[in-house]
Amino acid sequence: MNAANENKPQASAGKCPICGKPAETQYRPFCSRRCADVDLNRWLTGSYAIPVVESEPDDPDKDRRET
Repeated sequence: MNAANENKPQASAGKCPICGKPAETQYRPFCSRRCADVDLNRWLTGSYAIPVVESEPDDPDKDRRET
């Protein structure tokens, strides 16, 4: 066996953000290809979108008309 392979870590220190299992180096930060695909699907379907509240643009003349 190659000495470089003997010291190679099998899993990273973190946990999979999808299921909580220990993350695997090959799929880091995920534990498996499945969890990586679940995350990709969430991005592609907009599940990770940040909600935005649209507001009317400020009218600079508004203050002058109210007085």
